[in-house]
Amino acid sequence: MSSSGHGHTPAAWTGVIISFIGFCVSGAFIVLANVPGFWAGIVLIGLGAVVGGLMRAAGLGQEPKRSAKPRPQAQAQPQEG
Repeated sequence: MSSSGHGHTPAAWTGVIISFIGFCVSGAFIVLANVPGFWAGIVLIGLGAVVGGLMRAAGLGQEPKRSAKPRPQAQAQPQEG
């Protein structure tokens, strides 16, 4: 089993599902030659990204990765003069 979650979070799943529905709606309406329906699907795709981002901001997403290496401390440079 992997040590990382691979993004399997409620925020990721919700965003992907909404976007997938948007892709399906857009695809169906482009075949039916219905331009407003196509754009409604495109709006759903964007809505999926917004909802996923808001859910991540609310704490339902994956934690940001932290570097395993400690950051080097900034050292003072000697002044010449």
